[in-house]
Amino acid sequence: MKVAIIPARGGSKRIPGKNIKPFSGKPIIAYSIGAALASGLFDRVIVSTDSEGIAAVARTYGAETPFLRPPELSGDFTTTAEVILHALGWLDNHGTPVACACCLYATAPFVQGKFLRQGLEILEESGAGSVFTVTTYPASIYRALKQESDGRLAMVWPQYELTSSNDLPETFHDAGQFYWLDAPRFRKEQRIYSTDARPVVLPRFLVQDIDTPEDWATAEAMYEALRTLGTIDHG
Repeated sequence: MKVAIIPARGGSKRIPGKNIKPFSGKPIIAYSIGAALASGLFDRVIVSTDSEGIAAVARTYGAETPFLRPPELSGDFTTTAEVILHALGWLDNHGTPVACACCLYATAPFVQGKFLRQGLEILEESGAGSVFTVTTYPASIYRALKQESDGRLAMVWPQYELTSSNDLPETFHDAGQFYWLDAPRFRKEQRIYSTDARPVVLPRFLVQDIDTPEDWATAEAMYEALRTLGTIDHG
């Protein structure tokens, strides 16, 4: 069985009610639920939450909420891995063992079905423990600068000051959309970043962290622009 698990706790502090806050006309979690359902990849789409309010919204948009996450797994320091392990354990205990799981974040309005499908294909063809979305840095991290205690600027890696940018390795960061997992292996290793992880590389215009009100406003403006251009596709 393939299952999508969408973590969505109720205790967001920097953006209150973040996981169901309206985003371009509907609760932000609805985009992740809609993309998972429209992809046709999943036997079940489950939202893991500690909040009855979030659960009700999730059901409205077609997700299942077969359990409420316990308080000890709903704090500020609860990891994504712990949430996924809890959901997989619940499914095991209820007679529905999972072969592949996809952790899909609730605040990922740019997620698209074609990339979900690409991630599953890579997981199955490579035999990797995990596959997740990344995107490139807009400038080389090897040219990064730091400020010294006396206020001076200095290169973090001064040995690359004169190296041509074409000769510097391309680097990526986690795009924070989804993580495909080989479920049996994940239960054993309990690591989302497996040692043989593979990437789904996204264009930078489909990536925006949403951790602050400023991030939210930026993401919403990006989304509206992409929708006007016809770039966003949740099918």
